[in-house]
Amino acid sequence: MRIDVVTIFPEYLEPLNVSLVGKARARGLLDVRLHGLREHTDDVHRTVDDSPYGGGPGMVMKPEPWAAALDGVLGSAGPADGPAPTLVVPTPSGRPFTQELAQELAGRPWLAFAPARYEGIDRRVIEEAAARMPVVEVSIGDYVLAGGEVAVLVIVEAVARLLPGVLGNAESHQDDSFAPGRMADLLEGPVYTKPAEWRGRAVPEVLLSGNHGRIARWRREQAFARTLAMRPDLVGRWERGAMDKHDLRALAELGLHWDEDRGRFLPTAVDVEQ
Repeated sequence: MRIDVVTIFPEYLEPLNVSLVGKARARGLLDVRLHGLREHTDDVHRTVDDSPYGGGPGMVMKPEPWAAALDGVLGSAGPADGPAPTLVVPTPSGRPFTQELAQELAGRPWLAFAPARYEGIDRRVIEEAAARMPVVEVSIGDYVLAGGEVAVLVIVEAVARLLPGVLGNAESHQDDSFAPGRMADLLEGPVYTKPAEWRGRAVPEVLLSGNHGRIARWRREQAFARTLAMRPDLVGRWERGAMDKHDLRALAELGLHWDEDRGRFLPTAVDVEQ
């Protein structure tokens, strides 16, 4: 996969040289190219922002440098890249970044990122880009950062680890929270390693049993409990058809039952008339 990032702070993306992403780059699995936005300015001050039309606080990133930078990225397309990248624009007002979206982006051969600063990029840049390439506006959470480079790091790492050959164990990501193939909206449970006892705390006996069926059941039950405790908002998305009789018994022990009228799992003591 090829990844291009246009930014006024190329040094902010230095973490892309370390850990899994850095190793993937070194092995040729990931081609990351950084582009300094200020290199596409034509004034002595290398200006990339100006005051907003209509007034208001802050500054807006100018269209000319962004257009020139994106033109340069498009013009550098190689035979293996495809005609154009998918442009990913980090923004608090974008589509929520999920594991499903990470999987979708991992299937694209070429991604380009446009992380903004200040109050954002002149909207005409995004509109003009959408006429030439797929554009995905993405939010990594309901909060505001000083710039989009942090979001780029998050998205690139989430996408890169899904690429063939990046993880040492190709099956490692299949048990991730929210991973396709497991029940949607179910968090991963706790994990343990050696020693079997540490500071008076023992690893759960079932994990030492060698009984893979019991272990799988225990892990699923732990995932139910963790999701209920940490993300109860996800419980309403669980589907009855995804559960077997063992799941239903485990959920009953956690105080949940399937309400046929409402079509979702509810606390057992809930007053359904309210």
